[in-house]
Amino acid sequence: MRQILDRIADKWSLLVIALLDGRTMRFTQLRREIDGISQRMLTVTLRQLERDGLVLRTVYPVVPPRVEYALTSLGRTLHETVHALVEWTEANRHEVAAAREAYDGRAAARDGE
Repeated sequence: MRQILDRIADKWSLLVIALLDGRTMRFTQLRREIDGISQRMLTVTLRQLERDGLVLRTVYPVVPPRVEYALTSLGRTLHETVHALVEWTEANRHEVAAAREAYDGRAAARDGE
């Protein structure tokens, strides 16, 4: 169970799952959409999601090869949960930012004592 949670809860996996909701994307499209991800990390993330049965990788026999990624039916069920997390984050981001600011202020006051 821990291995599965580690996989689906990492930031890159969550972003890939969110981006693939209801659409198929190529590697370069995903890389452009995910700010800060390296080519290697995206490759590793996609392979792990494919291994876990969450992402389907389709290779078309053309030159140059065309590869597309999409969520599997299992991946789509996970996306429902991810979507709820994204909605919560959007709805509460200001409150979290305020809490962080208040905490940082208290920590700075403690450190200054």
